[in-house]
Amino acid sequence: MKKIAAVATLLAIISVPVFAAGTEGGFNGPASTSPVSQVQGKAGGFNDAHVTGAADIGKMNDGAWVKLHGSIVERLSGEHYLFRDASGTVNVEIDRKYWNGMTVSPEDNVEIQGKIDKERNNARVNVKQISKISQNLH
Repeated sequence: MKKIAAVATLLAIISVPVFAAGTEGGFNGPASTSPVSQVQGKAGGFNDAHVTGAADIGKMNDGAWVKLHGSIVERLSGEHYLFRDASGTVNVEIDRKYWNGMTVSPEDNVEIQGKIDKERNNARVNVKQISKISQNLH
């Protein structure tokens, strides 16, 4: 009887991550194999980022806070994605914790906010917040 209880307890512990996997968020599009696990505590604050275009990221200062409206069109690798808006494309890095259980595809319009990270001749945005937006926002 004790063996059955021990096996049942072990199975319950092992199966919890399997059931939780269906509600995780991430990117579901080209080069994506599955949604990415997400965890984040809610935090608030003020930021003064204005909506800018992807094409302008390379001209801005390292560490500048930016806000972009467009879509994530492809997973490049791990937490690196290709973001596109009307002005062009830019590489973005989205840590798993910032998805907040949300799943997006290339058809979804999103707003991303983050800081510019320049290394050598490359610029990317380290995303700190991502949310879906309606089609009529620019």
